[in-house]
Amino acid sequence: MEGYPLFYRKVWEACARIPKGETRSYGWIARRIGRPGAARAVGRALAQNPFAPAIPCHRVIAADGRLGGYSAPGGLRAKIRLLRKEGALRKG
Repeated sequence: MEGYPLFYRKVWEACARIPKGETRSYGWIARRIGRPGAARAVGRALAQNPFAPAIPCHRVIAADGRLGGYSAPGGLRAKIRLLRKEGALRKG
């Protein structure tokens, strides 16, 4: 991950620790890395994640439960498929 901004690396490292089958919010990651007011910046960092789905940014959702976006190939449909496959999202 060298060559990327430190903030991005911290975001991606926190994201990598989200267990399979679970989700966390952008705010959770912001708090986890010591930047509690940086939820939007977390979203921007995740949008630049070149390691998806190995760094599972599909597991990050909005605080109100909305899925938000997904900038990896396939977009939101891919995010939904990945979350369903992991058991973090039910059909419906």
